[in-house]
Amino acid sequence: MAVWQERAELLFKPEGIEILKKANVLIVGLGGVGSFAAEFIVRAGVGNITIVDGDTVDITNVNRQLPALHSTVGQPKVDIVGDRLMDINPELNLTRVQEFLSPERAFEIVTKDYDYVLDCIDSITPKLYLILAAKRARVKVISNMGAGGKMLAGKVVVKDISKTDVCPLAKVIRRRLRKLGVNKGVKAVFSLEKPDESSLKMTDGSNYKRSFFGTNSYMPGLFGLYTAETVIRHLLKSK
Repeated sequence: MAVWQERAELLFKPEGIEILKKANVLIVGLGGVGSFAAEFIVRAGVGNITIVDGDTVDITNVNRQLPALHSTVGQPKVDIVGDRLMDINPELNLTRVQEFLSPERAFEIVTKDYDYVLDCIDSITPKLYLILAAKRARVKVISNMGAGGKMLAGKVVVKDISKTDVCPLAKVIRRRLRKLGVNKGVKAVFSLEKPDESSLKMTDGSNYKRSFFGTNSYMPGLFGLYTAETVIRHLLKSK
């Protein structure tokens, strides 16, 4: 056991440490949710990680995303997060994919080699196809819904996608998945708090689908925490 895992071993036990070391996880999206989820997953001791993101750090990311600093603006998130993960665990088997996930690539990237797929994507179409790819490969998947416009940490829950409520994004994803033949079997992180409509910004003045809610510093990270907890507990119990 590496010395840095001493406290984790007390909780997970030696056999748990070995399970996590052998686990293989795919994380798509390294924004406010995905960056924190990746950090928690690696600090827990998961030994094989693939991270996927085609974006670079924007100054507006600084209020909520782990890789976002004034000094990192313009740099690829996959580089910043990847370097940080390797600094946490130098023995980590890390694969970096610097691209935005297309529907076609979702089915190429998701394979049966993974124990869990983490959907931390903002956009609806790639989110749907990532879920479909995971279901086709029969790999466990957890999908994050809308963290924007929310303030109440105690309202965040994890349920099957069929049990989601209140969240507008979850409603869209649930309906679209149903049309594609997926009614359940997808873990979802979402909030039971109604989003603050006064924080909504329309990017083109009219199209709701291209709009976004204001987001605070802690809600995306909290979604990432719930995601990591779900994955880690599953890995420890399933092997």
